[in-house]
Amino acid sequence: MRTELTNGFGKVYFTTEYDTASRWVYNNWIGYQTYVGVLAGADACLHPLRENACPYLLNDNRQVLGPWDHAVEWIATDWAPRASSQGLTHFAHVVSSESLAAQSAQSMFLGIGGRLHMRMFSRLDEAQQWLREAQQHSVGR
Repeated sequence: MRTELTNGFGKVYFTTEYDTASRWVYNNWIGYQTYVGVLAGADACLHPLRENACPYLLNDNRQVLGPWDHAVEWIATDWAPRASSQGLTHFAHVVSSESLAAQSAQSMFLGIGGRLHMRMFSRLDEAQQWLREAQQHSVGR
């Protein structure tokens, strides 16, 4: 089931859903991100991760505009530990080419540290391939 979050203007700024065929949760972030919006979206994706016992997250920021540094510390210190404790192991983050959004993504990457297997990508297909390889590796264990 797809979840959409809208801002005060009624515009969708975040969607999340479990992709049954790919066996990962896909987040799509759109436009400018407020602190409250980032918290709401990040928390919203925990539900499909938990409901599907899914260790894989594809976080798409290609349509994000502007920085979201205001939420980086919260993601690293609050959200990431909760996501990890409920089973998230692999976090593929597709960054926006917009430089301020990319800088925020780099800060998040550094803040999450060793809690999760996290990689940043500039292309969606590369992120998907990395998640597929991680899934194949976990089946081979």
